[in-house]
Amino acid sequence: MSRKIWNWLKHRLKHKIEHFRLSTLMDTLKEHGVALVTIIVVWEIIEDILFPLLFIFLGTHVHPAFLAGAPASWLLCLHWLMVPLLWSAWVKISQEKVDKE
Repeated sequence: MSRKIWNWLKHRLKHKIEHFRLSTLMDTLKEHGVALVTIIVVWEIIEDILFPLLFIFLGTHVHPAFLAGAPASWLLCLHWLMVPLLWSAWVKISQEKVDKE
């Protein structure tokens, strides 16, 4: 059982690191432009740095149960949901700017 968990953790870590590979970023840049690459990188920073810090802060100042969220936020990934939402919001906002001009 523990080997299965270890393999799952390795897979999750490898999956997260793949987003920061130069070849992956360049492919995305060629296909969709700078805006999408920026959204992906910023969301990964939010997900991997700010969420754990937020949970640690809440665990220290609100309730210790929030401390369980810090490692959980490294294991869970939400970019499959948030990147498309942020991308669609960006397209809508940028389209409105073009329409106004």
